Amino acid sequence: MLAIIEAAGWPIWTIIICSVTAVTIIIERLLSLRKSVVLPEGLLAKSVQEYRSNGVSPDMLGKLAASSPLGRVLAAGLKNVKSSRDIMKESIEETGAAVAHQLERYLNTLGTIAAVTPLLGLLGTVIGMIEIFGAQSPTGGNNPAVLAHGISVALYNTASGIMVAVPALMFYRYFRGKIDDFIVEMEQQAIKLVEVVHGDRS
Repeated sequence: MLAIIEAAGWPIWTIIICSVTAVTIIIERLLSLRKSVVLPEGLLAKSVQEYRSNGVSPDMLGKLAASSPLGRVLAAGLKNVKSSRDIMKESIEETGAAVAHQLERYLNTLGTIAAVTPLLGLLGTVIGMIEIFGAQSPTGGNNPAVLAHGISVALYNTASGIMVAVPALMFYRYFRGKIDDFIVEMEQQAIKLVEVVHGDRS
């Protein structure tokens, strides 16, 4: 592995930094975007049951908001439980937008890495080609060692850039789709909460 890095030259270090960053983001997002973390099973039912049994209290809202992203959305609705249906929905929508932004954390960086690493590979290719042309002597002879090094720089950097970009793009798309699904489900559960609360009051 070290021999490949040495053969690829300095441009590959930028790709390595991008790959380490991408792997870190992917692992963090895989752990943070689990359904059990974002949308705990039965949280809506438990929240409604506690609301019907004990009403709304600051302690109850605090625990609910701290439990999960869905809990933050439900707590925003219950906080305005005495208000009209429209105000309750507006509060839920505002909190939902903040939660969606939190769920998308680091995704722009991952998408940027997916877009930039092929360009970094291309940069390495260009530098390798420059070295190849630099190996040409004025008399038309070639320096085989410099020529081979230039080819190595060109090929290793191109391959490395693509190898980092492909999984980064795949996980970027995967996380985007997963977050969209989570947001839709949170909206549905929030609507159910509003209907339950105002159904009890009517």
